[in-house]
Amino acid sequence: MSASTVDTPQVLLEYHLKALRLPTMLREYDKLARTCAQEKADFPHYLLRLTELELARCEYLARKENILLLGNSGTGKSHIALALGLAACQRGHRVRFITAAALVGELIEARDEKRLLRFQKQLAAYELLIVDELGYVPLSKTGAELLFETFSQRYERTSTLITSNLPFDEWTEIFGSERLTGALLDRITHHVNILEMNADSYRLKQSRRKPTQP
Repeated sequence: MSASTVDTPQVLLEYHLKALRLPTMLREYDKLARTCAQEKADFPHYLLRLTELELARCEYLARKENILLLGNSGTGKSHIALALGLAACQRGHRVRFITAAALVGELIEARDEKRLLRFQKQLAAYELLIVDELGYVPLSKTGAELLFETFSQRYERTSTLITSNLPFDEWTEIFGSERLTGALLDRITHHVNILEMNADSYRLKQSRRKPTQP
């Protein structure tokens, strides 16, 4: 067999997927490619759906890895976060879903009522903490520090899934401090799966499809 026959893209792809221990991608990539071709889905959407299948196996939880879903509003970040949370629940993992604003509110309330340590222990017990909409609402200095502490306590102990409409270089706007932002990104991106979702808003697409009133 010639080298040109062996080194085909398909053979190399299957070799790398085995080496990376991505069995769902290895098993499903060809079938999903045909499905996406029939639906005329573009390549980024194909890769996104393939990655979702792999992440739904929840092996990232055993590896204490994080997931970051970044992209414009209305691109399905929260839907994917909910789906991954449901998959984790179905596999017996402890999961909590909460918006960043609500979590900060609960942290501040717990601090004011002198039960912050107990609440932090409760959060640490979740194998997957899903924090939705980070960056949609500005945080106070106290809120930013408490949220940073929460993420830091989970570092290499449990998994955190974060959705945000802001790229990393704008996270300083959320936390108000370059030092705090840099320290946070250093921790949450150490063991991480990042899905960038910068497509058009599905809500905007639906609005455009609605017939105009005469």
